[in-house]
Amino acid sequence: MAARVMLQQCLSARLQVKPAEGDRAAEYVQIQRGTLIYVCFFKGATVDLIPKMIKTLLNVKLCEDNTGNHVSVLDVPANILIIPQATLGGKIKGRAMQYHDNIGKEDGKELYALFVAQCEKELALNSKCAEAQVVVKHGTYGNRQVLQMDTNGPYTHLIEF
Repeated sequence: MAARVMLQQCLSARLQVKPAEGDRAAEYVQIQRGTLIYVCFFKGATVDLIPKMIKTLLNVKLCEDNTGNHVSVLDVPANILIIPQATLGGKIKGRAMQYHDNIGKEDGKELYALFVAQCEKELALNSKCAEAQVVVKHGTYGNRQVLQMDTNGPYTHLIEF
């Protein structure tokens, strides 16, 4: 396994990407109806994995349209919020969590940036998404982030690559 991803549907979501510091207010990104993609890369993950992940995640039929049918993010079309989530790589050892199988920080940061860029590119190329002005927002790799979300679920799926 090279990556673990969790998909979650939302009515809206707001993610803090920079904490307040001194006189500067915290910075946030937000989306309306869409999908949150939490992503964690493991040791051994390479750039070759990114296209497969994007193709799968954008085409899997997990979203509900207005009639209750399951369709892909591209078919809704829906906004996307991508969140780096290293804790998806945790394993329990005794009473503690360990993250020894997670990719190194620099390699993870690079793969995450490629993942975000490829996702943005695919949505821009999709005529339905372009017409609906779908947005892709993303969190900051390596930082603790605060998430607020409204959902009509929970409607959460875990996918491993």
